[in-house]
Amino acid sequence: MANEYKYEFFNVMFPVEYVAHVEINRPEKLNAFVEQMWLNISAIFKRLSRDPNVRSIILTGAGDRAFTAGLDVKAASQGAITCEFSDPARTANALRRHILKFQDCISDLEKCEKPTIAILHNISFGLALDMSLACDIRLSTSTTQFSVKEVDIGLAADIGTLSRLPKAVGNSSWVKDVCLSARVFGSDEALRAGLVSNVYKDKAEAFKEGLKLATLIARKSPVATVGTKELLNYSRDHGVDDGLKYTAIWNAAMVQTRDVKDAMLSGLQKRKPTFAKL
Repeated sequence: MANEYKYEFFNVMFPVEYVAHVEINRPEKLNAFVEQMWLNISAIFKRLSRDPNVRSIILTGAGDRAFTAGLDVKAASQGAITCEFSDPARTANALRRHILKFQDCISDLEKCEKPTIAILHNISFGLALDMSLACDIRLSTSTTQFSVKEVDIGLAADIGTLSRLPKAVGNSSWVKDVCLSARVFGSDEALRAGLVSNVYKDKAEAFKEGLKLATLIARKSPVATVGTKELLNYSRDHGVDDGLKYTAIWNAAMVQTRDVKDAMLSGLQKRKPTFAKL
């Protein structure tokens, strides 16, 4: 199946049944992103979302030095971001379209139906936060260095961190601290703030544990995991009453699945259930 997923700057592998592993693959440049990369990661996650052979996803960066150093600033400075038109309004409109396109590509990680685990190691700056915050679960290593880097290059982060980080950690003071200072912080602080759910010794151990978690999720009913992710994300962005109403509507359809009966019977019969592809 990996042969069907050929995208420049990315490796897509399938280490165990129903688990996909997406690896950012530009290690010689610290996995820094050029435009083709954010277009490709969007295409990959859209495809994985619809793939019936995938039930959970792991996202990593190739090499030992970085998950990603963020946007390749040199490449960006030579691209569409510097375009100029006949007046400021037209320039602004072109930039707005460019930013929205970039935002949409990263939001496609969040829109992916399948639960996604980001494993951050060593340098994890800028876009690393944007992407990992669009994932469902974040794991890191003892040597991971985080930074919301954008103020150091003269702009407010515009791809997702300023919208998602406050909701992910629920600590406004800490969020403003790291976003306004662009200071580098480590995994111990990220764990205390709730940015990551676990910290491991190194990348190898983090991937091993991430794969265990992804495999555990992939063994569950895909109807249940897709629904759980959808309802959690909806409820994050809406009030409790709206969340309860949406859950009732969703489950009015989804509890009719055979997966409920199969899961209950497997518990009674003390066997592992198997579920049809979604």
